[in-house]
Amino acid sequence: MAKQYIELFQSYDAPISWVFQQLTDHENFGKLVNAKVTRIVDASGKNKNGVGSVRRIEAFPVPAFEETVTAFKNNELMEYSVTKGSPVKNHKGRIAFAQVQGKTIVHYTIELEPKLPIPFTGPLLKAAAGIPIMLALKKLARQQPTEAASAANSA
Repeated sequence: MAKQYIELFQSYDAPISWVFQQLTDHENFGKLVNAKVTRIVDASGKNKNGVGSVRRIEAFPVPAFEETVTAFKNNELMEYSVTKGSPVKNHKGRIAFAQVQGKTIVHYTIELEPKLPIPFTGPLLKAAAGIPIMLALKKLARQQPTEAASAANSA
């Protein structure tokens, strides 16, 4: 089956540190995507959501699955892969953060392949993964607290 690619961009009027924390904290990410997300393994470094941390995601109608963080650079990058469960294989996610002209820009990419060779499964799984994340990124843009925007302007 063909590999599927998702590429999303979102701009925020908030400090990069705030946006990074909102999108890389496992439980908070669950609230944004309207799924039950539980950190089941803490990373051994300074940030419990960093490299080696594992989160379990339960989002109906998809069976529960686990993602493991494979790269983590504070205020720059988080990468993860699905390591257990899921109807996909070779699922890799990457969230890159940049400061551009006073705004925080998030570039979120996902690549995945369906496990089963069933026609049209790829596009369906792409939509099932991409739409909730796209909506979550937009939701976060609307939730930006006044103090975060103020901090961005005073930086």
